[in-house]
Amino acid sequence: MSALAGKIALVTGASRGIGQAIALRLAGDGAIVAVHYHSAEGAARATVDEIVAAGGAAFALQADLSARGGAVALAAKFTAELTERYGKTAFDILVNNAGVGKRATIEEITEEDFELLLETNLKSPFFLIKALLPHLRDGGRIINISSMGTRAAYPVMAGYAPTKAGLEALSRLLAVHLGGRQITVNSVMPGATATDMNANARDPVASREVANSIALGRVGQPADIAKVVAFLASDDAGWVTGQQIDASGGQRL
Repeated sequence: MSALAGKIALVTGASRGIGQAIALRLAGDGAIVAVHYHSAEGAARATVDEIVAAGGAAFALQADLSARGGAVALAAKFTAELTERYGKTAFDILVNNAGVGKRATIEEITEEDFELLLETNLKSPFFLIKALLPHLRDGGRIINISSMGTRAAYPVMAGYAPTKAGLEALSRLLAVHLGGRQITVNSVMPGATATDMNANARDPVASREVANSIALGRVGQPADIAKVVAFLASDDAGWVTGQQIDASGGQRL
């Protein structure tokens, strides 16, 4: 039997990159996956189609998590879709993956930049969790995608890293707060991963230089992160909570 058979998952920012890899992996492990997207409708539909073609189940949901109220809107759409499809709003796995990046020092960050980073990377996960907690089954999983930039000093992450550090702090306190319901809450900290958000990791030349800072000698792929998330979503990870899981291949050790 598949590890996540009968489970329902919501993955934010799942139309591409790490989020897409997570959606595909969870579906491959048997979960029904809600594929959230902001503007890339075609990519989200393609992700759903790929899951269905492989024998899985998925559906797409649109919401702008960079906008005030976007998280609450997504929660409403998700629960409405669950009610229509399955007659109930209960679900099992929430993966807060959607995020925006900005490479800039503190001298270069504008207030508008910081507000966008804060809204997307921290406020939206916070209020999405809050809105969905009544519907998350006891024994469920919350997995927040952070960054190894919270443990290593990257001056050009002056706005980005603090928002992800806040997400990690939220994960720890929620692990205690929700422990009585046997809900686990963990953060995953990817390092340099070949996605649209990390051009250097995708570039054949630049990625070789980046790989020199990684113990395992290569940049990460989205599937590497998805494997870690799949473990945390599984029953095997029921004794792991409140942790920051470094999934960087040993970058900047």
